[in-house]
Order: sequence, then structure tokens, then C-alpha cells
Amino acid sequence: MDLKRKRITVTGGKGFLGTHLIRKLKQDRGCSDVMSADLPDYDLRNLDSIRQMYDDQKPDVIIHLAAVVGGIGANKENPGRFFYDNAMMGIQLIHEAYLRHIDKFVALGTICCYPKFCPVPFKESDLWDGYPEETNAPYGLAKKMLLVQSEAYRQQYNFNSIFLMPVNLYGPGDNFDPQSSHVIPALIKKCADAIENEDSEIVVWGTGKASREFLYVDDAAEGIILASERYDKSEAVNLGAGFEITIKDLAELIVRLTGFGGNIVWDSSKPDGQPRRMLDTSRAEEEFGFKARTTFEEGLKQTVDWYLASRIKFSL
Repeated sequence: MDLKRKRITVTGGKGFLGTHLIRKLKQDRGCSDVMSADLPDYDLRNLDSIRQMYDDQKPDVIIHLAAVVGGIGANKENPGRFFYDNAMMGIQLIHEAYLRHIDKFVALGTICCYPKFCPVPFKESDLWDGYPEETNAPYGLAKKMLLVQSEAYRQQYNFNSIFLMPVNLYGPGDNFDPQSSHVIPALIKKCADAIENEDSEIVVWGTGKASREFLYVDDAAEGIILASERYDKSEAVNLGAGFEITIKDLAELIVRLTGFGGNIVWDSSKPDGQPRRMLDTSRAEEEFGFKARTTFEEGLKQTVDWYLASRIKFSL
């Protein structure tokens, strides 16, 4: 698919991943007709608002990034909201896209779709081998239903919908709100706050033993674009960097990159979440030639530098 010739709507286009994706579509692919569908213009939980968006923008391709999402704490506090909002957005968007015969629907899932005790590295064939980790299961299952819908609509209606599952993203422009941020921005902010307040320690949830995989946001955007151009099958595809790091090692790396000189205190009364996370990324490379390019330390350094510069900018 030549995306330059298509009208493209990115739901959540004003968000973290969306801003990077739209920039790459325009700058790297020469797409001139790229639109964003976000609050307050469109409430994508509401069918009338979804229909209005389709009427207004008349897209050929939808890339559905919009999600209600957060870290472990936000997931524990909002299981009903996270399930309802994410399921209603995705299911209605896909169905309305089918009714309007759009050329392609690209649905973004999540690594939270996988079973809690999935063998590492996670293979797409393992998706149905158990229940997701409890703290984020409602969110993960809501997103997983979009895979079921994509497969069903392709089977019955020959509707071209694909489903991609990225690991946790990070990079410049990430969400640093302590109420909803993921682990990398949360740790960077903790260190920066501690330096500013001259604190001698930071407190981090869990034991530090759990592992995670992270994908730099620009790499994720490139993977989504490649899949949009080259992939037209029902099977879910992982998007990741193919490595894992323990939260303990991650925290120590962020401490070093931020220059925080104090101690890390582990609050083991708080949950670790899923014990391990790392994806098998071979399908993405085989099917549409995607491989992450940014080394983790370089991407993390760019994220830290961006955030520290932003703090200085907003404090002036």
C-alpha cells in the first residue's frame, strides 16, 4: 500500500506515539493527508462521535492508537473504566470502518494481552495459553478483543484489519504524570524531583526482580508504518526490541543517566506486575522487515535529556 496516496486518520494522534507517528508519515513517507482524531473533537467511546469523525475525515486508512492506559497503579484503580473505554472505542471503530469499506484498519494492541506466566520470549502463538496478569487484565483483554474482531471480520467480510502488539514505549514526549505514567518516565521524574529537592533516596514499587522490554517511540512508529504498508494478514504481530532488563537494573541505569546520587528503596508491599516480559520479534522482521534500530541506553539518554530540558523550560 502506497500511503502517500491515502487519506489517513490516526486516533490518538495528539498523544505520545501519535505525534511521532504523524511526523514520520509526513516527513519520511511524504504523506500529505494525515488527520488526527482526539478529544475534545471526537469522543471515540461514543458511536455518534465515531460516525461524525468518519463523515468529517473520510479516511482510507485508520491507525487506531487511542487508548485509556496507565501503569500498575492506574490499572488497579480503574479496571472497569479501562475495560469499557478501550473495548468500546476499538469495537465500534472497526465495525464502522467495515460498514464504510475503508481500505485498511491498523489496530494497536498491547503486550498486556499475553498470559501472566507466558514463556519468554513471548510468541504470538502463546496468546491464548492463559489469563493475563491480574493488575492489567481488563485493559489487556479489551485490546485482545480487537484481535478477535479483526480475525472474524476478515474471515466473514474480507475486511482488511491487522493487529499489532507493542511492548512498553518510551522516548521524548512520554507521559510523565505520576498518576498514569509507566515505569521509565516515573523513574526519571522521581530522580529529577529528588535532585531538585536534595532528597537522599527514591522509593520504587516492587522488588526490582521483574523484567521488562522497552521500544523507543520512533522505532515503534516505523514498525507501525511498515505494517500499514506491507502486512495484510489476520495473525497478531509483536512489535519490540527483543531484549529484557530487570526493573532493578533499569532503575540503576536511570539513576546514573539523571545524575541522582542517592539510594533506591524498594517498596515490596507494592506489586511487581507480570514477572517477565520480552517478545519474540521474528514475525515482524519476516513479514514486513521491521527491526528496532535504537539502542536502549541511547534511547534512554535522549528521553532523560528531553525531560530535564523540558523541566528547565517550564520552570522559566
